[in-house]
Amino acid sequence: QVQLVESGGGLVQAGGSLRLSCAASGRTFSINALGWFRQAPGKEREFVASLKWTGGSTYYAASVKGRFTISKDAAKNTVYLQLNSLKSEDTALYYCAAQPTLSNSFNTWGQGTQVTVSS
Repeated sequence: QVQLVESGGGLVQAGGSLRLSCAASGRTFSINALGWFRQAPGKEREFVASLKWTGGSTYYAASVKGRFTISKDAAKNTVYLQLNSLKSEDTALYYCAAQPTLSNSFNTWGQGTQVTVSS
């Protein structure tokens, strides 16, 4: 199994920045991709960004493209999400998720880290 632990959330003013971290442990060799999702109060969980562990291809939701950047430190089995130019609508609980090899879905989730953007 893979375990994921997020950190780095907090309260920030609109226009500010945060960096989220997600540290993976366990059977990390089975990871095909790591991604970030978010869920705001009263809304469905939505995709934010993902990164293929081998090759490093990245994917972004249209709402965050150009403002958020996903990256990795393979030596630390950690993926990061740099959040810039934050808006109040980015306020949400941000989850890290792992997609195993030979799968099209993210099926392992962290506990989440809260990002609150004040206007």
